[in-house]
Amino acid sequence: MGCNVLRIIALARSVFGISTLLAVSIFPATALAQGSESRITTTFVWVEILSALILLSSGVAIWVIARNQTKRIRELKREAEKLRDADFGEPLPVQPGELGELAAVFNDMRDKLKATTISRDYVDSILSSMNDAIIVTTSDGTIKRVNKATSHMLGYEEQEVVGTTIDFIVSTGKSGTLVDQKPSGVPREAFFESKFGESIPVSYTCSSLSGKEDDSGDKIYAAQNITERRRAEKRIRYLARIDALTKIPNRMQFQHLLQRCIARARRSANPLCLFYIDIDAFKEINDTFGHLAGDTTLETVAERLSAVLPDDTIIGRLAGDEFAVILDGLGPDENGRKQTDTLAKRLLGRLADPFFVQGHEVFMTASMGIAYYPKDAPNVIDLIRNADAALYHAKKSGGNVYSYYEPAMNEAAVERLMTKSKLKRAFERDELLVHYQPKYNLETGEVFGAEALVRWELPERGMILPSDFIPIAEETNLIIEIGEWVLDKVCEDFRFWQRSVSSPGRVSVNLSLKQLRQPNFTRRISSILRSYEVSPTSLELEITETTLMENPERTIKLLDQLYALGLHLAIDDFGTGYSSLSALQQFPISTLKIDKSFVRHVSTNPDDATIVSTIVQMGQNLNMDVVAEGVESEYQLAFLQKLGCTYVQGLLFGDPMSSDSYLELLLAQVEGTDTHRALFA
Repeated sequence: MGCNVLRIIALARSVFGISTLLAVSIFPATALAQGSESRITTTFVWVEILSALILLSSGVAIWVIARNQTKRIRELKREAEKLRDADFGEPLPVQPGELGELAAVFNDMRDKLKATTISRDYVDSILSSMNDAIIVTTSDGTIKRVNKATSHMLGYEEQEVVGTTIDFIVSTGKSGTLVDQKPSGVPREAFFESKFGESIPVSYTCSSLSGKEDDSGDKIYAAQNITERRRAEKRIRYLARIDALTKIPNRMQFQHLLQRCIARARRSANPLCLFYIDIDAFKEINDTFGHLAGDTTLETVAERLSAVLPDDTIIGRLAGDEFAVILDGLGPDENGRKQTDTLAKRLLGRLADPFFVQGHEVFMTASMGIAYYPKDAPNVIDLIRNADAALYHAKKSGGNVYSYYEPAMNEAAVERLMTKSKLKRAFERDELLVHYQPKYNLETGEVFGAEALVRWELPERGMILPSDFIPIAEETNLIIEIGEWVLDKVCEDFRFWQRSVSSPGRVSVNLSLKQLRQPNFTRRISSILRSYEVSPTSLELEITETTLMENPERTIKLLDQLYALGLHLAIDDFGTGYSSLSALQQFPISTLKIDKSFVRHVSTNPDDATIVSTIVQMGQNLNMDVVAEGVESEYQLAFLQKLGCTYVQGLLFGDPMSSDSYLELLLAQVEGTDTHRALFA
């Protein structure tokens, strides 16, 4: 085959020439090279195409991944914007990867914010629905927010007061500034000023939101409008000082006015005259014509005294049918004595004029005792006592006369001294008694408990009431011994009752001011209760308003100690003292006892009915039990039932009874044979 190729080449040279032959000779090599180059080019093309496809696939994959990530980021952004607007939406899907972890954290944050917002909205709802005005301020007094009750009370919208200080809504002229007030939680009173310039009395507390009683952190004020309460308090105090029947000062107010007159007379070195007047045989008028005639008689006396005496004369009703008159400038000198005689005769003559009651002509006379300041007495108590001694002398003379006080008339004082000596011996000989006056639940008619009343029986005088000998005991420390003896006796009786009945009820015991002043009083009570194994919750201690207000700061601490023992505390004779309602709120009192002087005339006197109604409503508003004393008629009982009074006691249910009789009453109630239940139907 190689030979044949050579022949062909030679033939070609001869035919085509050398150049042609060279061209032909290199063609295979060229073709071979071109084929190889073509294959390389094709390879490179495929490589480039493959690379382009790979890059394109990678780009698509990257674009898809980036698009998904962008979508998830946008979802996160949208959800974050919803959270900003308090729209919690739905939870984000959690996928693997860092964005998935971020979504999980976001979902957790969303759940917590949702729970927090729900709690906040709940608190906002509570604040908005509260009747008390709620004001939140910074530590420097700048108002941050208020609730709807604040806007309703003051007339300001929230945006009008936010950013101002608390003093913006306070009548600083009446109340002072509240900006520097330290949080304490203790109720205080102030005057807020409304948008319309109205001054509004409020009872408020200031507390720290941080829980610390200092100036750091925000403060919250809770205020209550006490306009109605103040109006009721003012009316109660007025009615408590003015005799409801005759519309002149009662004994308490008269003594207060007499004290002021004596102080003025002392400063000006002028004398003073006191008339003590009592209607002769007043009981016969009541018994003959009825209590309505008696009331008319008392009103007539007050009117006639006012008509005869100068306009600026002070007239008071001291008790029952006893009246008193203060006359400035009348003294015991000759001229003063003549003027006194003339005026006394005019008064007695005017009082003796007949008048008509229910178509019947009624005749009455009066007796009068006269005493001078400073000749006969230097103070209120002695002046009234000596005028009373002169009145007693006038009555012994037959009535319808007047008598001047003389030292010889002090036989009553001597008898009082003898009574004090006999009382001391009676206590030492264990001659005192404790009787119990039951208290009834007005709703059920059941015996709720009783009030312990100390009694003293003298062979020559019979039963002596506490009002006759307790004041004597108060003058000495004997009241402390008697008070402790009564408490000991009550616990002894209570333990005896418990052997027969499961619940003898709650027993009330009266406390005196001197008992409360004992430094170890709480410990002594606790010791007596432990010795008889009587629960403190079975006893209630009764304290008068006067005793409460004698030293409020010390009394609050003492009563808190007694309350901590489990003892119940009550205000006795409520409405006759001078305490303010805001002050009473600081004491741990659970019961108000309405004085019997208010209950006695609820059926005939609208003022007394108003006092009783107001006290009952006040007790209900303060979540206190209310006990009405001195209930003697079914009308009074029905009236108190209608008011919603809690408990009653009085002679309608019988006289105070012995320990054994009280136990019989409890047993009859258990057996259903008690006789008083029908009164409550």
